[in-house]
Amino acid sequence: MPRATSYSLPALVAASAVIYYFSNPDPGRYYDYTFRVAKNLLNGSIGFAQKPPVWLNEFVSFDGQWYSVFPLGSVLSMLPFALLASAGIISNMPSAAIAAIVAGVAMHYLLRSAATYELGERRTVLMSLGILFGTWAWANITIGGAWQIALGFALAGQLGAIYYTAIDRRPLIAGALFALAFGNRTEILPTAPIFMYLLWRRGRSVSPAGENKEREAKLIDTVKPLAWFCIIPFVLGIATLGYNYVRFGSIADFGYARIPGVLAEPWYSNGIFSPTYIPRQVWEMLFKPWEIRGAFPYLAPDAFSSSILISSPFLLYALRSCARDAVLKRCAWIAIAVITLVLWSHGNSGGWQFGYRYFIVCLPWLFVIMLESSPHRISPLEWAAYLWAFLVNTYATWLFNWTNHMRP
Repeated sequence: MPRATSYSLPALVAASAVIYYFSNPDPGRYYDYTFRVAKNLLNGSIGFAQKPPVWLNEFVSFDGQWYSVFPLGSVLSMLPFALLASAGIISNMPSAAIAAIVAGVAMHYLLRSAATYELGERRTVLMSLGILFGTWAWANITIGGAWQIALGFALAGQLGAIYYTAIDRRPLIAGALFALAFGNRTEILPTAPIFMYLLWRRGRSVSPAGENKEREAKLIDTVKPLAWFCIIPFVLGIATLGYNYVRFGSIADFGYARIPGVLAEPWYSNGIFSPTYIPRQVWEMLFKPWEIRGAFPYLAPDAFSSSILISSPFLLYALRSCARDAVLKRCAWIAIAVITLVLWSHGNSGGWQFGYRYFIVCLPWLFVIMLESSPHRISPLEWAAYLWAFLVNTYATWLFNWTNHMRP
């Protein structure tokens, strides 16, 4: 794969951040689970003696304290903003600003990754815009609650981790960004071996070769990047297990099943995870149609899930058969398969949302696949698919963020 260039289009990065910032006049800053816990952590505690407000129903009681069920990584991601709050600079979770930061960082890595394929400026810009403004990521991330912010961190983290693994090889930075991603969305963790394999593979290709090279030195050249990559994720993983133990007395207990009434919800009839949920989740994500209503808006998505292919048909171009780097493309498909299997085994498709919000975490890998198989020329049909996606997702973002038509 070609070396990364300095191509970035700062104006496009800034514009993406600005659009995300103003995409919701009233983001869900009051669903501030992780921000609230991060502020509490700065005061030396992870639990709350008093019951949090009633709308924060994902706080659960254990041994006289109230704990959030969000993982440690989500809380740590909010520490910079908690520090601003402790300094008196902000008072509420800055949902719009965080969404803007996520969009800017994501666009930066989208553009830099696409530029290495030398597909031309027009395709580079179109495909990068497609991920941020032609998918359900736009409407969902800008909703701005703690759940949506976590997905935004996971999106940006994975894009950066892929870039610093497969393109500009920097294992420590890649590991830190991977930790940001899986710390916010645990289902990303099983993809760690894929990142490690890609680092190992590139390490073999760039390591010095020659008859006089000692075998031990070659081994160090190959293993050292893997160690650098694993440092921060390993520390976060151990800390998360300790965090679980402090909260709920077990390193394996993340607390979700402790939410009052959650196991009585109809979609969890076989527990939180079960392969029996897969057929329903396939329908929810790929085929569930929009609703035709008798009053305005006459056509609207279901407020709890709808087909991602209806809103983002250009993603079907991931099915192109060619590849510049067949191994990287196969790794991307494996990553998607692993993550999707976890998502489809979960009983709940994601609650109030546009499209299928959990699948945001697969967009970085889909982007890689599409880059691998994209021709230089953009066909009229492909232009139409992207234009449709931009229009539909603009409409959905307006419906969810600017009107009351999609309120839960």
